[in-house]
Amino acid sequence: MLTKTTKWLVGGAAAAMVSAMAAGRLLGTPTTPDLRYLPRWLTLGQSALLSAAAWGLQRVFRNTPVADVATHLAVGMTLGTVGDVFMAQQNVPLGMAAFGAGHIAYVRGLLRLSNQQRLPRPLAMGVAWGAWSVIGAAGWLGLVRLGPQGSSTLGWLALPYSLLLASTAGVATGLSVQEPRYWPLAAGAVIFLTSDVLIAMRLFNPSLFAAIPKSIRGDLVWLTYAPAQMLLVGGSLLAAWVQQRQPV
Repeated sequence: MLTKTTKWLVGGAAAAMVSAMAAGRLLGTPTTPDLRYLPRWLTLGQSALLSAAAWGLQRVFRNTPVADVATHLAVGMTLGTVGDVFMAQQNVPLGMAAFGAGHIAYVRGLLRLSNQQRLPRPLAMGVAWGAWSVIGAAGWLGLVRLGPQGSSTLGWLALPYSLLLASTAGVATGLSVQEPRYWPLAAGAVIFLTSDVLIAMRLFNPSLFAAIPKSIRGDLVWLTYAPAQMLLVGGSLLAAWVQQRQPV
């Protein structure tokens, strides 16, 4: 299924992304007022590359039991790229809508992965999902609702969005509790949630966001978001592939 060429391409793409981020941080000139070192064209290009890689994995797994799962994850990543474009244009509502739709695709795909891998333990999944939903709601309350712009329409829209992201983390954690190979997937979902916590701070609680050191403040969202997406898509599919190769 995964040829040596495919493995080299996946590894090479990951190495290229890491190298590009490192070069951008070292050689970039910070912009004002957000003090970003990574240029916008680089981050959007990397987002597009992540989508292309997700569809590449979908093609690799197209004739396997996880083909439908791979499609859902590729759709989720593509919607994430659309969200990145909207956010780059300062269109936060449409960006949230695209990311939210992407997380619906992620949750659907991960639930199908759970059934396909015969890991549907309702208690483990329910507890993980419930715990992360509480965390997501508490985070929204502390960072958004009680912030200076918490009563805005966008602030209230952030609540269902937060619960969607928490749902992805919950399902991913439920999978990883049952099968340790999925811990990279769970890590990706949690890091993604962390990335959006930073965005919430920047939008709704700027004084708290300003407490982050200036040297990393502007790029911290992307430096968490990109690895999170890689772990979400690649971690789940590669773990499923390893599990299928285990002797019964």
